[in-house]
Amino acid sequence: MDSSRVLAQRLATQRLSSAPAAKAADVVRLLTCVQSQERDHAFFSLGLRSRKDTYAALQREFDSGAFLRTHILRPTWHFVAPEDLRWILELTSPRVLSSMAARHRQLGLDDPRRISDGLDLLCKLLQDKTFRTRPELNDEFTNRRSPIKPGEQLGHLLLVAELQGLVCSGPMKGVHHSYGLVDEVVPPTPPRTREEAMVELVRRYVAGHGPTTIKDFTRWATLTISDTKAALAEIGDDLEEVEVDGLPHWFDPTQVRRRSPAAPAAYLFPTYDEVVLSYPQVNFPSLPDHPYAEHNDPFWAWVVLDSVNVGLWKRTVRPDVVEVEVRLAPGVTKDGRTQVRVAAQRLAHFVGRDLSYVENEGTPHLWGGELGHPARRPRRADR
Repeated sequence: MDSSRVLAQRLATQRLSSAPAAKAADVVRLLTCVQSQERDHAFFSLGLRSRKDTYAALQREFDSGAFLRTHILRPTWHFVAPEDLRWILELTSPRVLSSMAARHRQLGLDDPRRISDGLDLLCKLLQDKTFRTRPELNDEFTNRRSPIKPGEQLGHLLLVAELQGLVCSGPMKGVHHSYGLVDEVVPPTPPRTREEAMVELVRRYVAGHGPTTIKDFTRWATLTISDTKAALAEIGDDLEEVEVDGLPHWFDPTQVRRRSPAAPAAYLFPTYDEVVLSYPQVNFPSLPDHPYAEHNDPFWAWVVLDSVNVGLWKRTVRPDVVEVEVRLAPGVTKDGRTQVRVAAQRLAHFVGRDLSYVENEGTPHLWGGELGHPARRPRRADR
């Protein structure tokens, strides 16, 4: 299978170019876990794939508890369906939590009793569906003279509580994320053995993300290559294996969907969108004259036109307008630029604002400068 067919199939599988899902929660279930540390951008990712094509509609569905936002798979926010929360946490959290010893020491939280006391207080503050935001919890921990201090210590405690399956998201309070107790928000679900959970997670990931590689999955799930290969062997012929650029890829033949005649030609994908982030090995190729293709930036995301990365975009939401700036490669045609503007108008509709659209040229000022994101810079030899 050539890479262009892979890219087209992924767009259809993820409901970007095929018929949209009825609800945002259907998209979350299809993708199993959807990275969402930038909540509002992640809402747009769900809107691109569903008939819930406005922010207000997405928020109403989220506030109803149809899907959750919590730390799962990695020390990163994700959307997840309530019925998937417990078994995925049980499978993936032990590896994530075991990697945090250094961070515990750095924050002065390496005494297990201190963490335990903090978790007890947190659960007490949230009981009886008393949903609280991070600022509200900061105040409560301060007022009760907890040794867990507001800021980084409390933030880390909340991360641990989520990974342990104690707390997850509640409804939004204004613009703020709130927390609730898992046992009060999520109905009981049947337990799974580790082997059953591993097979199910691999199957679900491939069904929602395929064609995809083993390394794509292990990066996404923070699980081992050996366990993944064992799960693929257990699944057997239910998945189809193809070679792409010399790499074995898997997909679920029952999930291959047709491109809709109404499918857009251009997309403004958020930085952490699953169709961009999930595939470091085979992804959308960039035009040779792309304004900046070497590094990812948290504020400038990809413009994809006809399965090619043709530029960068960012947005600024004002009370009555959304400002969208794009930087496109000079080789993008006039018709292509029109399609990109249509994609920007889709974003404006989603956020319920008028569109202020600007095309500029050249490399934008990126966070971290020419070296890109500080976390991705090469280490100096003398360090």
